[in-house]
Amino acid sequence: MRQWMLKITAYADRLLEDLEELDWPESLKDMQRNWIGRSEGAELQFRVLDVDGQERGMEITVYTTRPDTVFGATYLVLAPEHPLLESLVSTDQAKYVGEYKELASRKSDLERTELQKEKTGVFTGCYAKNPANGEAIPIWVADYVLGSYGTGAIMAVPAHDTRDHEFASKYGIPICWVVKPDDEDSSCSGKAYPGDGILMNSSSSTTGLDINGLSSKEAISKVIQWAEEAGNGKKKVNYKLRDWLFARQRYWGEPIPVIFLEDTGETVPLPESELPLTLPELDDFTPTGTGEPPLAKAVSWVETKDPLSGKPARRETNTMPQWAGSCWYYLRFMDPENSKELVDKAKERYWGPVDVYVGGAEHAVLHLLYARFWHKVLYDIGIVSTKEPFKCVINQGIILGEVQYTAFRDKNGNFISADSANISNELYQELVPEENVVKSGDSFVLKDNPTIRLIARAHKMSKSKGNVINPDDVVTEYGADSLRLYEMFMGPLRDSKPWNTSGIEGVHRFLGRVWRLIVGLPLPDGSYRDGTVAVDEEPTMEQLRVLHKCIQKVTEEVEGTRFNTGISAMMEFINAAYKWDRHPKSTLESFVLLLSPYAPHMAEELWSRLGNSNSLAYEPFPEANPLYLKDSTIVLPVQVNGKTRGTIQVEETCTEEEAFRMATMDEKLAKYIDGKTIKKRIFVPGKILNVIVAPETAKVGQL
Repeated sequence: MRQWMLKITAYADRLLEDLEELDWPESLKDMQRNWIGRSEGAELQFRVLDVDGQERGMEITVYTTRPDTVFGATYLVLAPEHPLLESLVSTDQAKYVGEYKELASRKSDLERTELQKEKTGVFTGCYAKNPANGEAIPIWVADYVLGSYGTGAIMAVPAHDTRDHEFASKYGIPICWVVKPDDEDSSCSGKAYPGDGILMNSSSSTTGLDINGLSSKEAISKVIQWAEEAGNGKKKVNYKLRDWLFARQRYWGEPIPVIFLEDTGETVPLPESELPLTLPELDDFTPTGTGEPPLAKAVSWVETKDPLSGKPARRETNTMPQWAGSCWYYLRFMDPENSKELVDKAKERYWGPVDVYVGGAEHAVLHLLYARFWHKVLYDIGIVSTKEPFKCVINQGIILGEVQYTAFRDKNGNFISADSANISNELYQELVPEENVVKSGDSFVLKDNPTIRLIARAHKMSKSKGNVINPDDVVTEYGADSLRLYEMFMGPLRDSKPWNTSGIEGVHRFLGRVWRLIVGLPLPDGSYRDGTVAVDEEPTMEQLRVLHKCIQKVTEEVEGTRFNTGISAMMEFINAAYKWDRHPKSTLESFVLLLSPYAPHMAEELWSRLGNSNSLAYEPFPEANPLYLKDSTIVLPVQVNGKTRGTIQVEETCTEEEAFRMATMDEKLAKYIDGKTIKKRIFVPGKILNVIVAPETAKVGQL
């Protein structure tokens, strides 16, 4: 079936190289690198031989990333769909090859390349000449080689590839060791050695190629150079990435703006004046049964005329895949009402690229890769000003079900500790309620029998496990703000975290404390007064320090997506504020603004009660003033008669009288000062306090 393709392979190198500039999780970037699958190696030519060992004028091209192992190639393998297979198979083997091809056609690529599956294949009855040593090697067909990757054929080196080794061992094919690791004989291991090393058994006087004693890296370069000079191959960069199949045989999807002229079959793109092309209304969009897409049923829409020539034409009836819309939607968010162009250039330069994209890792090699490709095409034609669409990607964790505790019993009903449960197969599992469990070190044990260790595990929420938490039920009992706050308090955004009902009760109590601090205690009937307990007076220096340290911490944690520690900072503020006698309105307003992204509903109500008529959504986020972030206390040395006797903790602005009073209250210093005659005090603010005392008068005993 002929279908529309997008040539994403033309962007393979750029998609790889530009990953280095992105603030994305390294695991996600690795997934894209592996999906693109860039590899450097060589294409080598193996000439097909006839029954007399003469060349038939037919060549099989193989791609390999390890041309250094060419002397170890003891057979070739073709994919069942290789185009040369039918023309080279022998008459005796034709039946078996045909049957094998039929079996292989029923398997998916994933099934065929599964590493754990048993390797199968059929000999074609034909041979090829190894270009490195001139030896005739058998040609096999096997489904672990895919026609869609490389050339659809491989040179099999069983000594240095695990799959090839399994295949050769099964079918009795020779194994020739050509790479020696760390100056040791790997053939003694009985396993394939896929690593680098020093080449051996790799020279031929017939072909003139000698790579014995070279390292794998040196040998690769020499083999490629030899192959190019001898006409037996060339250096080659290969990719796993394939061009993007961009057509679907279904009704829903963007119609492809292309027509085919009736008389010539010529493909003609619709002019921009005819766009956007919209889907026709269809009562029946089920499959046609003829192989044609459902859109073929819209005859009056399909049959049209070329807008330029007026010739009869038919519309394309395939539609675009869902990616056609999801690859560029973020650009439309920047300029959603623009009917003349995709996005205004000034708006795109102002808003783009996207600062933070939050999504699951499951998007790594589909949506995120396609969006990057799409964006680069738009960059090349001048629509966007940046090479990449998303500067930072964050993979959020998932909320797991509550932790379940599992105990083991033997056939007699006795508990068996989990650390010894694997010694017997006759064990029964039993869920233990949380109230019967205690933590012991890094483990969980039975409360009544601490010697019995349990298995503690949180599973992904699913109906089958019965651990689904309905958010509607949580909102009904605790409120939307409590749910929102708890989800952010559970742990780092990027981590998966187990749900714990007692945890939401904790943040619910915190919000209650915030409410009572600002609104006041409930009245006897359970209701609350109008307004708040805030006072219209300037905050003290201490209050400003506590507030601005909270502002600084919350701001840093929000920007770093560490929402849980931002909440902890707000909890510390509330603890401190409960010790104040009076609560200035300006201080409480700033705190409510800090709270608003976490608990927007309650924050909006508190903002209104504080006397503000406009929504806090339009207020700027508080900024920390460096003036109030400095530590307000210092360590002041105290001397008595010029000799340092101790230190005291004082405010930076402390006076001489305050410093002296605190010195007399210090147990260590008091013994040098109490009851003494103070002759003088020398005080240098912020530096030192020196107390000069009169010497004690000696007492003369009476005779």
